[in-house]
Amino acid sequence: MSANTPLHTLHAAGQSIWLDYIDRTMLANGDLQRRIRDDALTGMTSNPTIFEKALATGTAYDAQLSAAAGTRGAWELFELVETDDVRTACDAFAGVYRASTGLDGYVSIEVSPGSAHDAAATITEAHRLWKTVDRPNVMIKVPGTAEGCVALRRLIADGLNVNVTLLFSVDAHARVIDAYLAGLEDRAAAGGDLRHVASVASFFVSRVDGAIDAMLEAKVKDGALPRERATALQGKAAIANAKRAYRLFQERFRGARWERLAALGAQVQRPLWASTSTKNPAYRDVLYVEQLVGPSTVNTMPPATLEAFRDHGVTARTVDADVAAADALLEALAGVGIRLDAVTDQLLIEGLASFQKSFDTLIAGIERKTASLAAGH
Repeated sequence: MSANTPLHTLHAAGQSIWLDYIDRTMLANGDLQRRIRDDALTGMTSNPTIFEKALATGTAYDAQLSAAAGTRGAWELFELVETDDVRTACDAFAGVYRASTGLDGYVSIEVSPGSAHDAAATITEAHRLWKTVDRPNVMIKVPGTAEGCVALRRLIADGLNVNVTLLFSVDAHARVIDAYLAGLEDRAAAGGDLRHVASVASFFVSRVDGAIDAMLEAKVKDGALPRERATALQGKAAIANAKRAYRLFQERFRGARWERLAALGAQVQRPLWASTSTKNPAYRDVLYVEQLVGPSTVNTMPPATLEAFRDHGVTARTVDADVAAADALLEALAGVGIRLDAVTDQLLIEGLASFQKSFDTLIAGIERKTASLAAGH
């Protein structure tokens, strides 16, 4: 066991390292167990896009799909294979879950994108997934929409673990924290145990820079902004936005309201940094890890980002360093006509649409594959 890699240093700084990837091959060949042992890996996230890629390549799912195809439709087949994979992953992380007394060791599974604006449908599907996986360390992913917040409050009150995903704005993050606290209060009022209810708020990072950098480039091309000014502002908004989210987290999880819940054993809802691979090759490949290091956080990394950090990542407490500069940067963007709230509103719309497209492609792919398997191809 190697216990002195940059990943172990990152973990020691209070940041949990989760893998933003899942497939049946890594669950079966020992790769996940190796990562838990050697890479300080303490959790895993999945979504329709990840499963779309896993199901589209290779033959790892063929036998199960072929055996079940006669009695289930494509959506039911997907739910069958995803819940099996997530259950297996939960079992792999069971030791982490026990050793951390329920702080870590979670595996996320997402409600279907079509439920994003329907709280009742989200609640129903979340309970079905929770019951099907049947593991204490599964975490149900719901979108951070207004309806998702309604669902979050109910699900927390019901004792489910929830990962709130697709958060881009600090205002949305504030609504999510309030819904989480209200759910804990509802559960406490009903006599429920708060000690085994966990939640993370998945705040998306790199996509903010992708959108704002493109807007700055357009302003340069139109002659509305000097190149030097645009360059000075590029590649910084995403980190600034996330630092504001962490400041909000620090503010909301202290004071009388939180202390009452903490006394009953409640956990904080940790910020989880998502979309942390670097899309722009001009930027350091571990930029969105190194600049958001701090206690009570999670970073879910795709395999390439995790491997890059293991190789050359640098750990220093950065997530709450120089937040005044983050505020100034976002004010400067507003000064050149780029409003962060408009950007994050659009990113949420695009994120929901992207997940819906992946889900639709996934279902169509399962239909093709089962037809092919039935024909003996």
